[in-house]
Amino acid sequence: AVIGTANAFVANNNNGSGNGIAVYSNAGVSFLPKHHQQQQRRRNDAATLFMAADPIKVTMPALSSTMKEGKIVSWLKTEGEEVSAGEAIMVVESDKADMDVEAFEDGFLAKILTGEGESAPVGDVVALIASEESEIAEVAASGGDAVEVVSADAAPAAAEAPAAGFSVPVNEIFMPALSSTMTEGKIVSWLKSEGDAVSSGEAIMVVESDKADMDVEAFDDGYIAKIYTQEGETADVGALVAVVVENEEDIAAVQAGPAAAPSAPAATTAPAASAAPDCEFSLIDMPALSSTMKEGKIVSWLKSEGDAVSSGEAIMVVESDKADMDVEAFEDGYLAAIITEEGESSDVGKPVALIAAEEGDIPALKAYAASLAGGGAAVAAAPAAAAPAPKAAAAPKAATPAKTLNTGGRIVASPMAKKKAEALGVDLSTITGSGPNGRITGADVDAAAKSGGAAPKKATEPAKPKYIPAPGVIAATPTARALAKKAKIDLSSIEGTGEFGRVTADDVLIATGEKKAPKKARTTVSGEPAVELRNDMEPFSAMQRGVSKNMEATLSVPIFRVSRTIVTDKFDSLYQSVKPKGVTVSALLAKAVALAAEKHPVMNSNYDPSGGIKWNADINIAMAVAINGGLITPVLKNANERNILELGEDWKELVGKAKTNSLTPDEFQTGTFTISNLGMFGVSQFDAILPPGQGSILAIGGTTPVVVPDKSAVLGLKTQKQMTVTLTCDHRNIYGADAALFLKTLADIMENKVESLLL
Repeated sequence: AVIGTANAFVANNNNGSGNGIAVYSNAGVSFLPKHHQQQQRRRNDAATLFMAADPIKVTMPALSSTMKEGKIVSWLKTEGEEVSAGEAIMVVESDKADMDVEAFEDGFLAKILTGEGESAPVGDVVALIASEESEIAEVAASGGDAVEVVSADAAPAAAEAPAAGFSVPVNEIFMPALSSTMTEGKIVSWLKSEGDAVSSGEAIMVVESDKADMDVEAFDDGYIAKIYTQEGETADVGALVAVVVENEEDIAAVQAGPAAAPSAPAATTAPAASAAPDCEFSLIDMPALSSTMKEGKIVSWLKSEGDAVSSGEAIMVVESDKADMDVEAFEDGYLAAIITEEGESSDVGKPVALIAAEEGDIPALKAYAASLAGGGAAVAAAPAAAAPAPKAAAAPKAATPAKTLNTGGRIVASPMAKKKAEALGVDLSTITGSGPNGRITGADVDAAAKSGGAAPKKATEPAKPKYIPAPGVIAATPTARALAKKAKIDLSSIEGTGEFGRVTADDVLIATGEKKAPKKARTTVSGEPAVELRNDMEPFSAMQRGVSKNMEATLSVPIFRVSRTIVTDKFDSLYQSVKPKGVTVSALLAKAVALAAEKHPVMNSNYDPSGGIKWNADINIAMAVAINGGLITPVLKNANERNILELGEDWKELVGKAKTNSLTPDEFQTGTFTISNLGMFGVSQFDAILPPGQGSILAIGGTTPVVVPDKSAVLGLKTQKQMTVTLTCDHRNIYGADAALFLKTLADIMENKVESLLL
């Protein structure tokens, strides 16, 4: 057995059969036969084997929610070539389509492990990238021998493991992989001492990885028999750090050391839900919605547990690092269990739900899903089972199911019931369900509507589900327990402010004086509540992380800027004439810029990392749009060829999608020239940051009335509207004269040839 969180890792099977190895992860436990051992060790020992040259591993990505392995169609780079972050390095054939795969870091392609035409499982290392050109030979040498040496190297390590050969059944605790780049971990603190009892899901140690300090939980009940890696010491990923026994009386046998002639330990019984049920079902994995996506957040489930789903039907909305997108089911069936709830995140490729082929298999799959989610659901179900059952629960299966009134939380209703409730104005929370497990049916909604159930919702909130910890257990987060132990504070003396009264880390820090208690709400002289300034750190959303990464990627690009003032009187008059037809200033600007770029094609080009200019036949104008919590650039494709009315309609639709996070990658990732307009905010002039993969971005300020000389005027003066535009260019493929001529053409179009915008 293994204790850990995050990525999957390998432990030797101690059941005495010698038939394989057990793989443990936060998604459950599985048993691999011998013919898969080498492949699994290759994945999990890669970091240890390659530490000498510190290479960057290129792994087979999950390009769809159903992809299990991928085939290398072609390598776009050869061994020894330089690669840049964001540059496509290979083409992979998944179970859906062929897609380019980009590099995430700069370096040199040192070794290709999976050749063209060969396949590899998702997550397998297919190539190695050296950080420096001088390290190519060293990385290539270590990478080429990795597959052959892993089995030989693993054997001595297993022989030296002090937990092997005990005369009692033991569960070994290994150093977990808490990130994809972690090769070793440091024990910050043990939350349990030798001899202490541990429960499944309870935090037992705090580990420092290469990313952060994280609590590590136990997967089995038992007792800490022996700690091999003490606080402050470091161990490689997969190395033994402690041993847990099932029975307290076995502690002495473990502390005495391994027996001289160990007998085969008794097979530990895995939780029943860990084994896949004997029925037909399919996993819904977190899909990769973009080439840079590492994890996704479930914004909402469009189906509830028990609902029927059809192939091609949207079942959930996922927030990636680019936008919110609907994810469809690939098979017909029933949504048996949801593993990742709304608002929670999951790594790409990890299961988030189960679909049953038959409705009768839903209960078995719910139990299985509890183990995939870490066993939390199964544990939480135990106290509920001890509660007194309602009278109707004693009825045999053939009897009519008892109706259940929803008292808060998820409302379980059929799709037909939800549609009818919305159409009839019926509040589902006020209806007692007559379906299986209290599920609300369409007939229940009809009956409620006839009996006057379409009344408005009550003002009172429905009762929230309550969590009651087991006797003697103090509800607290793992971090709070660690802090309380370090400060030697009794958790029972702290009032929890977390959900269900759980003691949080902040509660402990406030109790020790390390953090100030929240201030009381201030009021102004007028009596209105004052605006409270925040004093915390808010993690980036997926979109904000994507924007941050793109901005950082351009820091190394040599840029220059050119500004020009443009008279907008005729342009503004044209806008007023087409505004009633739904044409916006953004559409007119996109058209003007596209026509200017058509006369100066180099402005629509971009630098190619191979050392050249990438010419783009299509002029696709990306327009920066600020949305809640981020920035996105919807694209008006072929803006130079389309009429202004069509562009206006297209832009209105794109902005609507951007505000609802429903743009597809093709609608915001295909721009060849970008416009950023802050004129509507009263900004007179600004500089824009060049987007990755483009050669130009135009920053547009607001129009300002300016008094200028005019010989034909009575007083020799007149007022005209002017705006300042600033062009930022990549100096590797665009020169100053190119930018100046482009702005001259743009000014001529907007000042003298505005009629060309209507063609």
